[in-house]
Amino acid sequence: MEQIVKRYAEQIRAAAADKRPLRLRGGGSKDFYGQSLEGELLDTRDYSGIVAYEPSELVITVRGGTPLAELEAALREQGQQLAFEPPHFGSGATVGGMVAAGLSGPRRQAAGAVRDFVLGVRMLDGRGEDLSFGGQVMKNVAGFDVSRPMAGSMGTLGLLLEVSLKVPPLPFAEATLKLELPQDKALATLNHWGGKPLPISACAWAGGELVLRLSGAPSAIEAARALIGGELVDADQAQAYWRGIREQTDPFFSTDKPLWRMSLPSVAPPLAFPGAQLIEWGGSLRWLACKADARSIREAAAQAGGHATLFRAADKSAGVFTPLAPALARIHRNLKQAFDPAGIFNRGRMYPDL
Repeated sequence: MEQIVKRYAEQIRAAAADKRPLRLRGGGSKDFYGQSLEGELLDTRDYSGIVAYEPSELVITVRGGTPLAELEAALREQGQQLAFEPPHFGSGATVGGMVAAGLSGPRRQAAGAVRDFVLGVRMLDGRGEDLSFGGQVMKNVAGFDVSRPMAGSMGTLGLLLEVSLKVPPLPFAEATLKLELPQDKALATLNHWGGKPLPISACAWAGGELVLRLSGAPSAIEAARALIGGELVDADQAQAYWRGIREQTDPFFSTDKPLWRMSLPSVAPPLAFPGAQLIEWGGSLRWLACKADARSIREAAAQAGGHATLFRAADKSAGVFTPLAPALARIHRNLKQAFDPAGIFNRGRMYPDL
């Protein structure tokens, strides 16, 4: 395996010397996400496999090219999970792509995001240097944490070789409930429940229907069902439903309109835009399928205290990610300069000048 790392490092150093862009790519299941795909391909899938796994420690270290499905299968055998429920968006999804994209699924509202589960990383920077940050234990305070910025960096900072992740147990039991509620009442209800000790692990509202997933001890689920009410969804149907939300195979996502992903305060009121909407994460994640211009959508998100990402669209000329404020842009540029001084990694994938 170390010969593969050496080959990657040589390819990186040659590209840096020529100022030639490299396109870091695993299975390509998230090629649609972000801006342009530029540069010579560096395929990460050769460097795969589990490096270390001690279930009793709730930590696993895995190589970046490992198929995500393979990792999840190994965890299930031990009754553990990636609690943030990362979407695959295709059979070729890899662990490195999961971290680079930084996307979390329905359970994120209760469990946390990808970055919250990253304990440490091993990476190659833009000089071809082999670097390690963080560790392989829950409590690690050895210096500044550089590992978490890799989550959501879209491969612009370096080639992820290995990542150590927290892997908590699977829930003892789960139940899914369905209620009929208009959007404003659904948001108010979700915020009301958010202040109570209820075992809500996921929620989704669309088309006047609110679906909730309860996870935890059977007694806690039964108590929550009695309080919440609603219709109990068959277990197989519930599993298929949440898979559809996570993988965006639910009918809502079958649209020819631009799909916007809006991160807002949970208490933000309904968005006054034409087109279908879907709400997750207790009201904090709003999906909008709409042909409205990008400026009006981003202004509405900013006025509500959040931001909007153009998640899927044929035309990305308006920019995928919200333009950065000057101070944040400076931080991004400084990180890029520190890790990738020649600017070769996934050039333009997030912003034109990164």
